Amino acid sequence: MRKPKTHPSDLIVVCDGHKAMILDNAGDRRFPHLQMREILEHEDLSTHELGADRPGRVHQSSGPARSAVAQTDWHELEERDFLSTLAHHLDAAVTRDPGKSVTVVAAPHALGVLRQAYPPALRCAIAGELDKDWIKMPIWQIEERLQQAKPSLH
Repeated sequence: MRKPKTHPSDLIVVCDGHKAMILDNAGDRRFPHLQMREILEHEDLSTHELGADRPGRVHQSSGPARSAVAQTDWHELEERDFLSTLAHHLDAAVTRDPGKSVTVVAAPHALGVLRQAYPPALRCAIAGELDKDWIKMPIWQIEERLQQAKPSLH
């Protein structure tokens, strides 16, 4: 593994399951200077607003017994939808500018979900990935950590 090779105008995406910061690199390879391009967030609703139904019941094949079915994790579904939307948003940006590459910095669980949602064009544009949760850091601290980081490269 090597340090990320971020070029000027490359995109750096820092995200988790609720928020994404899309940053442009205005610096060079060795010393990134990140500038905010946009922030994407989804509203974190309470569980009763997402789905109010009780868990289902099933009848056993023999006898009168009934069992509960596992409850749907509505927050997990919301995160998956958000990360899928993010992947398609990034795909549109990469399709508009085919020379761009993308470095993704995401919380480990979010990175796993995001990888499954990568469209083919975005998958080709991914220059590196870091499984770190840096979403609450200021940009200057992300720049410092990005210089020291060792991402998995494709």
